[in-house]
Parts: sequence; structure tokens; C-alpha cells
Amino acid sequence: MTLQQLRYVIEVAKTGSMNVAAKQLFVSQPSLSMAIRELENNVHISIFERSTKGVVITAEGEEFLGYARQIINQVELLEDKYIETGLIKKKFGVSAQHYSFAVKAFVEMVKGFDMDKYEFAIREARTYDVIHDVVTGKSEIGILYTNEFNEKVLNKIFKDNQLEFIHLFTCEGYAYLWKHHPLAKKEVIALEELQDYPCLSFEQGDNNSFYFAEEILSTYDFKKVIKSNDRATNLNLMIGLNAFTLCSGIICEELNGSDYIAVKLSEEVTMDIGYIKRAHMNMSEIGELYIEEIKKYVGGEIKNE
Repeated sequence: MTLQQLRYVIEVAKTGSMNVAAKQLFVSQPSLSMAIRELENNVHISIFERSTKGVVITAEGEEFLGYARQIINQVELLEDKYIETGLIKKKFGVSAQHYSFAVKAFVEMVKGFDMDKYEFAIREARTYDVIHDVVTGKSEIGILYTNEFNEKVLNKIFKDNQLEFIHLFTCEGYAYLWKHHPLAKKEVIALEELQDYPCLSFEQGDNNSFYFAEEILSTYDFKKVIKSNDRATNLNLMIGLNAFTLCSGIICEELNGSDYIAVKLSEEVTMDIGYIKRAHMNMSEIGELYIEEIKKYVGGEIKNE
């Protein structure tokens, strides 16, 4: 097994095509196929299923890729530190539940780097996908929350997948709504007062579970519920339908505009927001800077109405 073979596998998985990957890697397609066949024979698994339409990663291959990405990421950290070739782009990816503060921190972090020398990625994703992205090495960091309701389930998932959850801050529960909503001028809102309005929640797809919900009080029986998979769509629904969602109360007017406010819930509920990373692996310098940016905004630069 060689680093070159691992890089080949990662590129094929990224493109979903031997031909496209070969062009990206500047090797012939037969040479690429042979190298991957040799690797599969060496590790005694089929990493890809081949067809005329391309390649698909097998379940065993998905697990293998997680380890491969970890190895290549660590090698790139060594190369970045000790080999000044000027040819290797440093990579950093973060996956997050739908938090505007996570995007804002990412924006400010990226501003400090030369984009010609770095390759950045931010993914607003479902809870399961946030975890999966970190497990497979697609993202270095995953931003999500735990609380008394979901922490036992999520902590088990983290442990089973050799992930570590690092707490960043605790916040109370808020209703997030349009500033002209009939309840917008209240200082505190009870859940019963929200029953006449649509409750918005992010769709969790095939891995739907109360424990994967991005919103607090996911088991509460709201009469009207609308699911979506996009933060901008939710903002439009708040205006068009007087809908609301439940959130941390940390809002970013610079990104979402000033037409929305967060009103504290009367019910006592908290969210422990933090990040996951692969256990026993050093965080990159970029990752550390990103977390520091998040801490800045939690300190008050993003409004907590």
C-alpha cells in the first residue's frame, strides 16, 4: 500500500469516474485502474463497484476511505510544515448544522488566507451527514449541538466512530421569527402561544430521528409543521406564513438581514453547541483558527436578541 494509491482512491471517490480521475491525476486510465486493483488485492476488499456508468463506493470502501483520508490529511500537514514546494494547496473543510454563526466565522477565517494557496469547503448539512463527513475525512470539523435529550445517543455514535465532541458554549432556547410576526414584540414566548403558527424544521432525510433533529424540543407536538432543507427557504417561509423555528438565539444580521428576531422561550431548555473531530488526531492550524473565530462571535459580535 502506497500514499500514491491512497491519493488515487480518494480522487476516484471524489469524481465517481476512473477516466475523470485519471485526467485530474495526470496518469493514464489503465495505470490508474491497475493501481487501484493492486490496492484492493492487497487489502482484500472491493473499494469500488465498476459499471459502464462509472464507479460506486462499496460499504467496505467507504470505511477504507475514511482511514485513507486521515492518512493523507496527516501527510499533507507534514508536507505543509516541512516541505515548501509551493505546489500543494492546503485543504480545510467544515460541516455544520444550519447555523449562521458557523458560516460567518468561516467567512472571517477565510479572509485571512491567500485563496490561491488554499482550498476551502463549508457544508451546511443534516446531522447525520455532519457526523459522516468528519468520520470519512471529508471535513475536519463538524459543528452541532447536544442536550439532555439527544446526548446519550449522539455520544454513543461519536464513541463508536472514534470522534470527540468538544463543547464551545451553552445557550438557552429561542423562537426565531419575522420581526412583524404577531408575537415578535413579546419579551418571552410560551410554546402554547406558537401553536397557531407553522413550526419549521430541517428535513433529516433517510436518517430522520428525533435525536438527529437540529431544533430543540423535537418531540413537542406542534399542530403545524413544515420541513425544509435550506436556511434561506426558512427565512422566506417566516415572512410568507408567519412561521417560526426554534434556535440558539445567536443570529447574524449581516448574513440573514435585519428582518428577523429571536425571542426567548419561557420553557427552560438549553443547547450545548460544540464541534466534533476525529479522536487522537491533531487539528490543523486552519481548524484551530476557525474555532477561534466561532468563539469571537459567541462573545457578542453576532447579536443574541
